[in-house]
Amino acid sequence: MAVSSSTPHPSLSDVISAFEEVYPPHWAASWDAVGLVAGDPAQDVAKVLFAVDPVDAVVDEALTWGADLIITHHPLMLRGVTSVAADTPKGRVVHRLIRSGTALYTAHTNADTASPGVSDALARAVGVTGPLRPLDPDTTDPEGHRGIGRIGALDRPVVLRDFAAQVARALPATAAGVRVAGDLDRVVGTVAVSGGAGDSLLGAARAAGVDVFVTSDLRHHPASEFVENPGGPALIDTAHFASEWPWLADGAARLVDALGRAGQPGGTNVETRVSTTVTDAWSQALPHV
Repeated sequence: MAVSSSTPHPSLSDVISAFEEVYPPHWAASWDAVGLVAGDPAQDVAKVLFAVDPVDAVVDEALTWGADLIITHHPLMLRGVTSVAADTPKGRVVHRLIRSGTALYTAHTNADTASPGVSDALARAVGVTGPLRPLDPDTTDPEGHRGIGRIGALDRPVVLRDFAAQVARALPATAAGVRVAGDLDRVVGTVAVSGGAGDSLLGAARAAGVDVFVTSDLRHHPASEFVENPGGPALIDTAHFASEWPWLADGAARLVDALGRAGQPGGTNVETRVSTTVTDAWSQALPHV
């Protein structure tokens, strides 16, 4: 979407208000840190970059493109800090943002639990169709739409080997790739997904009776015990960054829609971009020789 220089742009405050209509901060978990991290609420916003992680490489991309605002899924300051000195990784990011006049905003677990949210985007990306329901419902939502993870079905059952390949093709390539636990010839039709770390949802996936659970960051012991207990789903483990990346395009589209509906001055004169920078922590996986 091209930006016209002849019409006004919304303020950062207006952009945040529109975005928070879609992903209200009070939906976030009590331990989370969401919202505006850096930026002047009165500044104009013409370009918004969506990314998974608030790291130097993403700031590089934002500055090269001329972004006024970066919206990331992961928080920069999830835990308390006592310094933002520029010789620390987080402090360096803060200094770069302030010097460039680039704002940073975070939507984390409030985007996870939203409907549609992070796991809806992951489900659609890997080929899950039809209605979706939460894997771990948010009990504060009377309508039952919000929650962590999603459950759905494939258009037609396929063997696990082929579905894992489909997942790998659908997500950004990372050094670690995609790992699979289970009989590769097993036929799978029902799928649970959860963007980000999914150890805590293994029990919910088993209780849901799905054929396969797609998530990230599965540790050795929980995964080993899970697959040793027969009758449960197969597991597909992806890079954490990769499983959350599909949400960025959805978040960008919903922001543009919310700005349009809000009728903010210049609200439809905002350009969005999804970062293509791979911010997975791992840079290489070496095969055994």
